[in-house]
Amino acid sequence: MLHIDIKKSLHGSSGEMELSIDLDIEEGSFTALAGESGSGKTTILRVLAGLERADGSISINDEVWLSDKDSMPPQNRNIGFVFQDYALFPNMTLLQNLLYIKRDRELANHLLSLTGVQELANRYPNSLSGGQKQRVALSRALMSRPKLLLLDEPLSALDPEMRNRLQSEILTLHNEFKTTTIMVSHEPSEIYKMADRVITIDKGLIVKDISSENSLIQRNSRGKSYLKGEVLSFNQNIVVASVCQQIIEIHSTKEFKVGDTIQIEV
Repeated sequence: MLHIDIKKSLHGSSGEMELSIDLDIEEGSFTALAGESGSGKTTILRVLAGLERADGSISINDEVWLSDKDSMPPQNRNIGFVFQDYALFPNMTLLQNLLYIKRDRELANHLLSLTGVQELANRYPNSLSGGQKQRVALSRALMSRPKLLLLDEPLSALDPEMRNRLQSEILTLHNEFKTTTIMVSHEPSEIYKMADRVITIDKGLIVKDISSENSLIQRNSRGKSYLKGEVLSFNQNIVVASVCQQIIEIHSTKEFKVGDTIQIEV
């Protein structure tokens, strides 16, 4: 069990705010942090990793990472962190990037194989595509078999096809290594596919804590289920909308404007 009870003053997108988070996360679960930019999601990850200070307490099982008296250094916390910018060492080959974390060549080759980049093991990061770099970053994050894997919008810079492929690979790694995973994401379909719990943060506070299915599929007052989408165009009763990263076309007698929110019954 991961217990988090932290407070920290932040300058968010709407000015000064107090980050105040109190929650428990089950071991081996996959939790998504959602919410507007500047709401404090990435700060939560950085505090968990020991990269930023906060008041309060953090413990995982019987190990205390943060208390009123002490803060465990980042290098002593058994954490894997995948940043948006990959953060690979440019002067090391892919294999060397992994072995820098732990001198376990068998595990390194296994991870590179799982993520489909083993044949690139002796190449340098600057010769790789974004998707390949992200696979190496994921592999490196798991080299220490961490208790906690932190993902800060790891797929935001990738095209939809590569995103879908890496979503499946992340889930495979999460399940094989039985790690507790926390991911920051803005993509509803990504959250629905990968997470079993969604915690929505707004201005530093938890405003919603539900299953991923309930975060995406909602119900109206009549009890009918629906998905929300954004109207991209409306012409002669034909609505083109973006719903869960998919473009759909539907007929409607109701008038819409570009940017409107549309509800699609499911």
